[in-house]
Amino acid sequence: MTDKFGMKETLERLGLTELNSGATTGTEWFDTTGKIIESYAPADGELIGKIQEASKEDYEKIMETAKAAFKIWREVPAPKRGEIVRQMGEELRKYKADLGRLVSYEMGKIYQEGLGEVQEMIDIADFAVGQSRQLYGYTMQSEREKHRMFDHYEPLGVVGVISAFNFPVAVWAWNTMLALIAGDTVVWKPSSKTPLCAVATQNIMANVLRANNLPEGIINLVIAGSKVLGTDFIDDKRMPLISVTGSVAIGRKVASRVGQRLGKTILELGGNNAIIVSKEADLDMALRAIVFGAVGTAGQRCTSTRRLFIQEDIYDAYVERIVNAYKGVSEKIGHSLDSDTLVGPLIDKSSVEAYTWAIGEAEKEGGKVLFGNKVLSGKGFETGTYVLPTIIEAKNEFNIVQEETFAPILYVMKFKDIDEAIQMHNDVPQGLSSAIFSRNMLETEKFISAAGSDCGIANVNIGTSGAEIGGAFGGEKDTGGGRESGSDSWKIYMRRQTTTINFGTELPLAQGIKFDF
Repeated sequence: MTDKFGMKETLERLGLTELNSGATTGTEWFDTTGKIIESYAPADGELIGKIQEASKEDYEKIMETAKAAFKIWREVPAPKRGEIVRQMGEELRKYKADLGRLVSYEMGKIYQEGLGEVQEMIDIADFAVGQSRQLYGYTMQSEREKHRMFDHYEPLGVVGVISAFNFPVAVWAWNTMLALIAGDTVVWKPSSKTPLCAVATQNIMANVLRANNLPEGIINLVIAGSKVLGTDFIDDKRMPLISVTGSVAIGRKVASRVGQRLGKTILELGGNNAIIVSKEADLDMALRAIVFGAVGTAGQRCTSTRRLFIQEDIYDAYVERIVNAYKGVSEKIGHSLDSDTLVGPLIDKSSVEAYTWAIGEAEKEGGKVLFGNKVLSGKGFETGTYVLPTIIEAKNEFNIVQEETFAPILYVMKFKDIDEAIQMHNDVPQGLSSAIFSRNMLETEKFISAAGSDCGIANVNIGTSGAEIGGAFGGEKDTGGGRESGSDSWKIYMRRQTTTINFGTELPLAQGIKFDF
């Protein structure tokens, strides 16, 4: 590996070697014997490191260890569990630069976004620490004399987390930090496209586990392909909850199979996110949101902006402004670790193929490419994973516009009034993130009303991309309906129990039923 960006030292500090184990129960790494995965950087094609996959036997050991650890961890008071999570957040602060650099290098997002992803991990740890003292229930009034009725939340069990390549560490943290304060243990199955990020994260967390002399099995990692585990992971009844981030197709499969065993799921699936720009918007502010939302992470966020609705009064002039902005951004496409880069590579060549295919489909349906439609080559772009962010004038009913393409493609369309804009906005199968730019309160209030956006996230004068951890994250329709991160998302990681206490000397029955014998 060439070391222009100091990656050798970074990998060493993160505890990564040339060949890494693909299974751990926290501090104990297994001598795995499975297939070897090679992780290459999409930015320059360099081999970063190798992972030896876990076997089914390794998986069985991990699951039994996680199950046994749950019986211990659930007895630890929640504020003390929160103290462990607090230390995890502190440890992540120590390694923020190194882990952010690895996220950038292995995934392909620019370094600033890599740092931002690790900051999300730190933020959710901080949030979870406070939440550990607020796992609240409700007291209800009993109809029976001298009875007290209330509900409370108790630990659920072993939580399975399946994460995607585009946020290789943050999504794990969103789930894990809340699961830990809830009293659950976690088994993590990361994307095979970014396995080293997972190993590095586990190495960092192991420091906290050792320092507190915690048992094995509280946080676990298993890296194994479908040929090894197949559907074993999602079918495993030892995990009452499976959280999966991925495509709609994967989500349907997981929901169906977990539903068959009456398990619980958190599904964070596809997004086909749109921004509505009113003629009464702050157009400068909207432009910043559009460009970052559409080209940030090279369009590989589930919240990336994929559709843009512009009011017809300003359409032509504003589209011209957006094209000019794209021209400027496209001069800063390059290596993900280069400080001048604004747009890095796509994760792999299959993503490039999806990019070119989607553009071709849009043109077949009558779409007009206004900018982009190019796979970059030449010096600095030898990997074939760099593309020009693309703008296509389209119609919302195009089949390709109804789909999510994980690439920097933005479809632009015009609308007459806010009612038409909302109708077009909602007329797709997905429902994750949405935004409107307007200084007209009548328009913005309608957008966030019951008659407005049908998405899980609806923003006003903020883009579709870049959610804070304090709010519940997730969407509706084909996006899955799950919620992670903030608000009261912690509740899904726990089981709800209703309790009634009789502190009298009689046994009255509910609903006044008489049953004397």
